Amino acid sequence: MLERLMNQIRAGGPLDASKLAAQLDTSPQMIEAMLEHLRRSGFLRAYESGSCSDACQGCSLNGFCDPDKKRSTMQIWRYDEK
Repeated sequence: MLERLMNQIRAGGPLDASKLAAQLDTSPQMIEAMLEHLRRSGFLRAYESGSCSDACQGCSLNGFCDPDKKRSTMQIWRYDEK
């Protein structure tokens, strides 16, 4: 199942634990645990974008940000091929 999750991540695009869980026929909690395992193993890294600016207007993920706090309300990960 971990390989199937990695294939979904490699395919790209915004994904959330509940959608991944439905695709992989498991629970969102299991997906979160597998994502944490991938993070600890060095396959995923938290995306650090710095502060928001006018560039956010063109960002496909700007709907997930809190415009008052200028920070993401969700965790964004970056996949690193090993």
